[in-house]
Amino acid sequence: MEYNIEDIVITKKSHPCGSKEWVITRVGIDFKLKCCGCGHVIMIPREKALKMIVKKKE
Repeated sequence: MEYNIEDIVITKKSHPCGSKEWVITRVGIDFKLKCCGCGHVIMIPREKALKMIVKKKE
């Protein structure tokens, strides 16, 4: 699946704030994700991000 900036994705595990929805703010070798619940920003390797993402929200 192809991911673009500003896509909202749903992950397998929830963030400690309770939200499973993240906004993609950077795509490349690393993914930069922003939590839709609390606004926390994380940067993780592409390979790990693709494993944790379940689906893209339409």
